[in-house]
Amino acid sequence: MKTFLALAAACFLGIGFVAQQHVAYREPLDEMLRMRLLAHLIRQPVWLLGIAAMVCGQVLGAVALDESDLGKVEPLLATNLIFALVIAHVVYQEPLSRAVWWGGLLVTAGVVIFLAVGQPHGGRPTGPWSVRWIGAGAVLVVAVVLVLAALPRSLRTKAMLFAAAAGMLFGVQDALTRSSLLMLGEGLAVGLRSWQPYALIVIAVLSLLLAQSAFDAAPIGISLPAMTAAEPVIGIVLGILVFAEHLRLTGTALAAEVLGLMMIVAGIGVLGRSSFLGKPGQDTGARVRGGPE
Repeated sequence: MKTFLALAAACFLGIGFVAQQHVAYREPLDEMLRMRLLAHLIRQPVWLLGIAAMVCGQVLGAVALDESDLGKVEPLLATNLIFALVIAHVVYQEPLSRAVWWGGLLVTAGVVIFLAVGQPHGGRPTGPWSVRWIGAGAVLVVAVVLVLAALPRSLRTKAMLFAAAAGMLFGVQDALTRSSLLMLGEGLAVGLRSWQPYALIVIAVLSLLLAQSAFDAAPIGISLPAMTAAEPVIGIVLGILVFAEHLRLTGTALAAEVLGLMMIVAGIGVLGRSSFLGKPGQDTGARVRGGPE
């Protein structure tokens, strides 16, 4: 049952991402990283359906996680990239290039191997003012650096770096969600006195803005893989740093985890070199200083 729930969750996530990208890609490029992008998108029924599908996927994923271990469910959730590519192929009735398929498979297989072999386990609740939360702060700093590095780059690079930053923030969001639920379990007053629930709202909005900016910049084969890879990896890293979880670190397991990470990087690299059409009616060259598309 947990396998079916996890795959259903991945499918809903894929549907949600395709619907969001379908609408966001039609928005002007000068709305990237601006709150008015979300203000425009929230008035689009298809985008709202995409958000609803994504929420359904997250709820199904949470139910699956409640019935099984993280290491068994997360690899199945990572297949949302493959579902998204297949759905995009059906919706747009256009053949996806071999590079997109190979890149998508490499990213997905890399995430699956890393999560399945690593199998994070153990851990304990962390206080709201624990020094361990510095790890989450470091992730936020890296995400900001990625966004700043993307600004003078091509649309392809913008999409990949914005998506990677969004995935990192989604990973922080996962850690904040877990912490907030643990504190709310101790009582509503305890939860409301801590900073995590409020930080969770801010991070959720920022991660959504970054994701939609990535979708605005490039088709889903370019914009989604880095996001798909970054969220679970950052989630595991924060699980170790903040909640003191453990990865399997035997010789074989460590080699497989490194292989998984290398496959993720290689897959994103393949996708980054694949071609995609510029947005019709947009003078992309005037907006991009990082070179031609």
